[in-house]
Amino acid sequence: MKNILYTSCIFIAFCFTSCKDFLDYPPTNSGDAETAIQTAADAQVIMRGIMRKMSSGDYYGRNFPLYGDTKGGDITIIAQGRGYDYLYVFNHSESSNSYSSIWSQGYHCLADINNLLASIEKIKAAGSTENFDNFVGQALTARALIYFDLVRLYGEPYNENKSSYGVPITLSLLNAEDNLLRNTVEENYTQILKDLKDAETLIVKPTNAATLTSSRGFLNYYANKAIQARVYLYMEDFPSALSAAEEVINSNLYTLYSNDNWVSSWASEFGTESIFELGIYANEGDLNTTSLGAYYRRRAHGSSSFLGNFTASDYYLARLNEVSDDVRMGVMAADETSSTRLGASYKYSGSTALAGDKKTTNSTAVNIKVVRLSEIYLIAAEAAFRQPSVDLTKTVTYLNAIRKRAVSLAPATTATVSLDMIANERSKELFTEGHRYFDMIRWNKTIEFNDEFGDISTIHREKTIDRTFFKTILPIPLAEINANPEIGNQQNTGY
Repeated sequence: MKNILYTSCIFIAFCFTSCKDFLDYPPTNSGDAETAIQTAADAQVIMRGIMRKMSSGDYYGRNFPLYGDTKGGDITIIAQGRGYDYLYVFNHSESSNSYSSIWSQGYHCLADINNLLASIEKIKAAGSTENFDNFVGQALTARALIYFDLVRLYGEPYNENKSSYGVPITLSLLNAEDNLLRNTVEENYTQILKDLKDAETLIVKPTNAATLTSSRGFLNYYANKAIQARVYLYMEDFPSALSAAEEVINSNLYTLYSNDNWVSSWASEFGTESIFELGIYANEGDLNTTSLGAYYRRRAHGSSSFLGNFTASDYYLARLNEVSDDVRMGVMAADETSSTRLGASYKYSGSTALAGDKKTTNSTAVNIKVVRLSEIYLIAAEAAFRQPSVDLTKTVTYLNAIRKRAVSLAPATTATVSLDMIANERSKELFTEGHRYFDMIRWNKTIEFNDEFGDISTIHREKTIDRTFFKTILPIPLAEINANPEIGNQQNTGY
């Protein structure tokens, strides 16, 4: 696993090369963990570097949410050859289109986190009286989130086969000759929950608007709880998912956008629903024509370099257009196929007028909303509905708080509510935010692709798939196997 381990030797130098505010921080070889940091202020700088790495195009800045959307049936393509269409047609092998950048970037981040934690432990052991608790809590929470993302990409669903291979777990400084093998999916989830629970008592817990503002762009206690809610939902531990979600909701520190403000919320950073949001700035991390927003907007809108890579499927638009007054249609605009087909998504362009979210001329430097309060309401609704002691009152309360975005749509009642209703609402609310594919896989639903819509000549899957199809999880990249041949014996079946 030398590709992974390589980052253990380049800790701070890699952490900050993309962060203009921290370029003057002297690079340090992580082999000497005692000198990596000395103060809590140093730890804060390192956490900023880790957040910056998580916002890169190889991870949350584009590739991870793009993967979660393009494979779930709510997205289709107009033509092949515009970029990343191999995601949609499932053209993956260990040597071609393996999408290995997420593997590499995830483990780069993990190496930085593990080095930070080791450095803090050495400083504390040497007698430092500084309080590093919040930074340890943030690091553990980030590590949990990264492992959760990686195991969903490379491992079978927890509720399908938790004894199957997940991803390698590394929690400490590593030597160049170390070659770790894959842990099981269950071991991955056990570690994810351990990190999240260990972080709970350490990470800052906002109590008012001022302390909430100070944690913008970083992980705090409620972001930790929100991630716990996600993880428990995927594990089908519904009582725990509901409890974690309700703690976030009942904190009253975050509020749902009103119908009047939902569309404009995308043109503002760090809004009232933002629980964990990663900053993308014009001179720091903006991918411009290769940004997440660029792949979803209409071809040539704002620049001839925008290719119109992906558009909403007919199936998604039928769902969104169930009634004509759904406010979420306000972030959709005409794609290149028709002036009336509102298939282009502008969440990550700020608005259909390319407003951005920082009121600058660069509409592609839009923050990534990793966790929003809307999702937490939908987790609470699903968990209340699916827990052993079904609570239909809570289900409809939480669901209707989001369902009312479709103004004339009849509210759910305890007599009418269903899992399909919840699933449809997740589709409409979280469109192009990276959830649909993972939802369909964990629900064990058949995914149907709108292949007849575009000009598609080569497809590496059937029109409909389910999670028995081997390409629903990614292959271990060939570069990783070459660096660590033993992991080649643990390649995912079919590759």
